[in-house]
Amino acid sequence: MLEKHIKLRNLWNNFLNVVFPARCMSCGKEGCDLCTDCLCASPSAERESAEWIFPAFDYRHIPVKKAIWLLKYKNRRNLAKIFALVIYGKIIEELSDLSVLQNFREPILIPVPLSAKRYRERGYNQAELICNELVKLDQERKEDRHWTSFETSNVYLEIGKNILIKIKETEHQANIKDRRERLKNLSGTFVVKNRELLEKKNVILIDDVTTTGATLNEARKILKENGARKVIAFTIAH
Repeated sequence: MLEKHIKLRNLWNNFLNVVFPARCMSCGKEGCDLCTDCLCASPSAERESAEWIFPAFDYRHIPVKKAIWLLKYKNRRNLAKIFALVIYGKIIEELSDLSVLQNFREPILIPVPLSAKRYRERGYNQAELICNELVKLDQERKEDRHWTSFETSNVYLEIGKNILIKIKETEHQANIKDRRERLKNLSGTFVVKNRELLEKKNVILIDDVTTTGATLNEARKILKENGARKVIAFTIAH
């Protein structure tokens, strides 16, 4: 019954998108809820985060916050590609140094997973949508003759599917103010399947928002305990 409800909801949303085309909430341009130009003009993330976490934008900026909400809860999947364009640029920038200085090569993308219950309710994982778009962008870049062989050798992205699994339904981290309670809330949340796919691999975690970094820290800990070589993370906002 729930799957049928999700399919009907998605069909209805697709119908609405055709009848009422999306327009950028900032400039009014037709085609997307937040266009690339307006997103790139948004303020960068300035609040302190761990050195291995790379957020792109300031979550307090209203258009960015609203766009993330639309992607997460309103099935506005067009935004996944817009966000991926920016995140991909940051990945290329960071890995140009990491690939040489820390041998961070041939990374696998791992989206921070949803619990099975939340995935069934929503019908998709926004982080996974972004990962799919990142792989498409990377493939397009590989096929572009304007890139030199050195530039294209630095990055080759693939998605690590069915590796990081969320086995416990948790309270939204944003609803928990105490740091110790946040950590307790996440304890035992993630497990690794298909460990052989992770062994000695470099990992790029993808998520929409980092607040305290507790979720990403817990995911990173589990991945490293199960054989990951090095783990970094990219998010839309902080």
